[in-house]
Amino acid sequence: MQNRLPGDPVILLGVVNTKLRDFYSSLDEMCEDMQISRQELTEKLALIDYAYDSERNQFI
Repeated sequence: MQNRLPGDPVILLGVVNTKLRDFYSSLDEMCEDMQISRQELTEKLALIDYAYDSERNQFI
């Protein structure tokens, strides 16, 4: 993942959920716009037992 996002999964969770809430209508849209790997992002957040919920547009 590029250095545009925090490396710590807990901090990453807060940043990503804030971006999803405030700027993006989907995870795919955010990943495409920020040029980051959806798979790498979801794997990193899975380390702390979070998964993307498309209906809520956030990691829960």
